[in-house]
Amino acid sequence: MVKNKLTKIMKSLHWTTTASERVLLSTIGIITCLAAAKYLYGMYLNMDVTLADLFMLFIYAEIIGMVGAFYSTTRIPVTLPIIIAITALCRLIIMQSKDMSAVVLLSEAGAILILAGAAYVMSLKDKISLEKIEKFSDKNK
Repeated sequence: MVKNKLTKIMKSLHWTTTASERVLLSTIGIITCLAAAKYLYGMYLNMDVTLADLFMLFIYAEIIGMVGAFYSTTRIPVTLPIIIAITALCRLIIMQSKDMSAVVLLSEAGAILILAGAAYVMSLKDKISLEKIEKFSDKNK
């Protein structure tokens, strides 16, 4: 009896989680667009575009893509944040490579390698999951 009531309460409160998630992701998307516009304006004022600037714009694009992926599939693929982290590390290496010691450079490159491996493993998991979904839907037909 108590378990039934708790289950009903949990189901009735689920909308709050969904609504909060949507509001926060919308806010992230809007703020990311504003940050990208501000960054582009700064590049325009400096009349200079560097490789680090392009990486930063790519990071903004990936964040917007991640928000868009959520709205089209109602889930965020784990590989997108990993790709954003790889891009951020590449940008960091480019920006600081002149003043960076070899050990720091190697450790950041190692971090990129680990993240790339994680992204590959997660893409295999997604592929296997999609195959399972297709197989299950074929059985139910």
